[in-house]
This record gives sequence, structure tokens and C-alpha cells, in this order.
Amino acid sequence: MTHPSSALDDTIHQRVRLGILAVLSESRRADFGYLQDVLEVTAGNLSQHLAILEDAGHVQITKAFEDKRSRTWVTVTRKGRAALATEVATMHALLDGIGSGQRP
Repeated sequence: MTHPSSALDDTIHQRVRLGILAVLSESRRADFGYLQDVLEVTAGNLSQHLAILEDAGHVQITKAFEDKRSRTWVTVTRKGRAALATEVATMHALLDGIGSGQRP
């Protein structure tokens, strides 16, 4: 039997990417600047993580002009919501095994 930690998704489990999906799961969409502030990352770092999530099909990135200003909006996809739900369930299974004295 494999340990629950082996089911963690390396694409999602990284701190910033997990944070992005968590923030997006709470709202319909988030603006790049908001994500940068709430996750306390640089613009370049956030861009790299968003690109990884976009390539995996977990987020959709849309650029628009509002009040003559360019804005970048990020939306979680159905695939991203499902992947986050699976990751959370995996973490629950992992945590349930800690302290129970039982091997999963």
C-alpha cells in the first residue's frame, strides 16, 4: 500500500500555486496585483507560477483594458477546481494518518 503523500500533485502542492488555487476557489476571478499582494510574491515569481498552472489547464489568464489601464485577470478552471479538491482530500488523508498510530 502506498503512502498518501505519494498522491500529492507536484504541480499544485507548491506553496504559491496552492495559494493561487485557494484564493481563486474563494472568488470568481482575481486580478494579478491582488494575487501578488495576498500571496506576498514578486510579479516575476507570480508570473512563473501562473504559467505553470495555465499550461496544466488549471487557470485561465485574461488581459483587458479598464480605465485605460491594462489588467490581468486569473480564473480557476473546472480542471483546476477538481485538482484542488483532490489535493485537499489527499492532504486530509495524510493528516488523518498522523497521530492516529495507524498506517494508511
